[in-house]
Amino acid sequence: MKPGHMKIARWIVSGVAIVFAVLLVVAYLLPRHALVTRAIDVAAPPAAVFALVGDLRRFNEWSPWAERDPATVYTFTGPTDGVGQTLNWSSKVPEVGAGSMKIDRLEPDKAVDVEIVFAGEGDAAATIALEPSTAGTTVTWTFDADLGLDPVGRYFGLMMDGQVGPDLEKGLARLKSVAEAKPVPG
Repeated sequence: MKPGHMKIARWIVSGVAIVFAVLLVVAYLLPRHALVTRAIDVAAPPAAVFALVGDLRRFNEWSPWAERDPATVYTFTGPTDGVGQTLNWSSKVPEVGAGSMKIDRLEPDKAVDVEIVFAGEGDAAATIALEPSTAGTTVTWTFDADLGLDPVGRYFGLMMDGQVGPDLEKGLARLKSVAEAKPVPG
């Protein structure tokens, strides 16, 4: 290789290394947590909404993900109610995947905290907060993905609101519909 070509090659390699280093530094300046929050007003009292969100066995009544793969296998472990309830799922559809949700904290008629483990994809947490309102209940659903030290994950975290936000909106709309439905007389 000619000396002039060697110099150009060194400049290119140095330039690529500098760009890579800058991208890496910027990644660690990005937030470690990607937070997505959506809210809706529901014309039902907090107790009626809590009955739906505080029981993982009722999750698929309003879940935005249940219809993506009707063949998903669900199993429940732990207590049948209260803290420790666990919903495990497994699907052959890649966008559904496999994982588990476990209730970590329940505040009757006020809040539910859920730990989420996506098999091979990482962990997250969700909180569904209930606040009495003139309409009935304001429901706020917050999804918090811990991106850890993965620099690529932190860049993907910038897109989390656009990816997860519409699902939360759909789930809240379904929750509203179920909570506001009048019971059928028996």
